[in-house]
Amino acid sequence: MSTEETSSDSKGYLDMDLLRFTTAGSVDDGKSTLIGRLMYDSKAIFEDQLESIEQSSKQRGDENVNLALLTDGLRAEREQGITIDVAYRYFATPRRKFIIADTPGHIQYTRNMVTGASTANLAIVLVDARKGVIEQTCRHSFIANLLRIQHVVIAVNKMDLVDWSEDAFDKIREDFRKFASRLDNIVEVSFIPISALKGDNVVDSSTNMPWYKGPTLLYHLETVYVGPDANHVDSRLPVQWVIRPHSDEFHDFRGYAGRVAGGVFKPGDEVVVFPSGFNAKIKGVYGGGGELKEAYSPLSVSITLDREIDISRGDTIAKPNNPPRIGQEIDAMICWFSEKPLNPKGKFVIRHCAKEAKVLIRDVKYKVDINTLHKLEDDKVFNLNDIGRVTLRTASPLCYDSYKANRVTGSFVLVDAFTNETVAAGMIR
Repeated sequence: MSTEETSSDSKGYLDMDLLRFTTAGSVDDGKSTLIGRLMYDSKAIFEDQLESIEQSSKQRGDENVNLALLTDGLRAEREQGITIDVAYRYFATPRRKFIIADTPGHIQYTRNMVTGASTANLAIVLVDARKGVIEQTCRHSFIANLLRIQHVVIAVNKMDLVDWSEDAFDKIREDFRKFASRLDNIVEVSFIPISALKGDNVVDSSTNMPWYKGPTLLYHLETVYVGPDANHVDSRLPVQWVIRPHSDEFHDFRGYAGRVAGGVFKPGDEVVVFPSGFNAKIKGVYGGGGELKEAYSPLSVSITLDREIDISRGDTIAKPNNPPRIGQEIDAMICWFSEKPLNPKGKFVIRHCAKEAKVLIRDVKYKVDINTLHKLEDDKVFNLNDIGRVTLRTASPLCYDSYKANRVTGSFVLVDAFTNETVAAGMIR
């Protein structure tokens, strides 16, 4: 039985706070085991699930119940004991609901980590107590910083393998603080010594580490304050579809459908359609249940206007007092996903909100050294997982914001025009 069913909290399940968090770290740091431990010790899994992983663990010859099997569902993942794809899991406690993105640790799957972390409010970066802060720790922390994940937990795992040493924990904390001092978006960094295998400081406090006086991991996840990440000031509705029913009942209906990316839209509001620049007033706002008084992020709605304007997929509806930027020159940070090196003369397609356009890479400004965060202006060859700054030139104007102002309208992906492979994810500066 899940904990939300036994909760005596007066708030309903639908009204509870939601925390999205991701796990990151190097290979075999115990990310999947940690999530399994969280769900197991908080009684968020069903008995048949527990029986299934107990049976699978015996068949594999594992000495203990392999809790990583709760998230590693692919056959290749179970055979190799690694995470390959992003696995999403959901559970709740009386205090909060959670969506977990368990991401791979292998360097070749960094793109999966970017995918899983792109919507997270908090990142748990696991560090093996025996190995300390390594390149993957720095890489994943830098990506979390780029994605504006403001809360990071450094979970120092496998403390049982270093005899619960406070000195080992303190050294990792000191090393990471030196690295994190050069990051600009992370607001809070917490350090928690744990053993995902044994359960120490995951849900229950550890008796093996009396020197640690801080909260358990679950308590921190339940109580950390995460403000709303949606931009409620700058109104944005990227148009995904124009709704024309062609029926007698809705003969004259013309709705512009999309997911609100920021701000609030109400009937009577003055709006501007970009990139055309035409003005209109909102006639009506419609959701899945009928007409609405207002629309806000992240609702998917359809908006009707008081006058006929040529609007199509890829256009953006905004308010005149806080318009988006419009242009064809894009300054961005990108994470390169392809095993083929970046070819600045290659042909790419940019996918930004609901718009697609041909794009060229005008200039590669620099790469970032993950370990030192130094700008490598002499080495501009982007290989798999490299991160750096580029200038793009699009064939048609984009309506965009900086990623700092709006995660939705400030992000994009690059697609190889010939192979249709997604080769990079980008954050607009």
